[in-house]
Amino acid sequence: MHKTGVILGLSLVLAGPLRAAPGYDVQPWRASQPQPGLALADLQGQVWRLEALKGRVVLVNFWASWCPPCLAEMPSLQTLSEVYGPDKLVVLAVNFKQSRPSIEQFVQKTALQLPVLPDPQGQLARQWGVKVFPTTILIDARGQVRAVVRGEVDWTSAGAERLLAPLF
Repeated sequence: MHKTGVILGLSLVLAGPLRAAPGYDVQPWRASQPQPGLALADLQGQVWRLEALKGRVVLVNFWASWCPPCLAEMPSLQTLSEVYGPDKLVVLAVNFKQSRPSIEQFVQKTALQLPVLPDPQGQLARQWGVKVFPTTILIDARGQVRAVVRGEVDWTSAGAERLLAPLF
């Protein structure tokens, strides 16, 4: 796709609330809206902070294993992460209010390689205003939140590419 078309497409998506496609919607992050922080440890104990990820696009995906759309979307998030590589894009899978053994069992069963960050009390989800699962926060390479995607997305689709391209 031509670069101008990608920019125009994202500007239309970020211009206001609209239905982007069946199954998900995209809301722009208002410039006046404060940007919450993120400092959580993954299952291996590594602490992830947004400030440390500047220079890379970051997707913060809020999910739970009891959520069928979350489970359906997870393989495409894994593929997306592999396609771009950790130097260009980081996907942080924030698990909502599940026990560590439940999360570990899911990760082992699915062979998920994404950093999985437990949010056992749902505090991070509250800070980011997450009420729908899955919800993915799109953060550009400068560390600025650009949009919130609510619902299941095939992150390997052309529609997802149109959302992601301007973030790099």
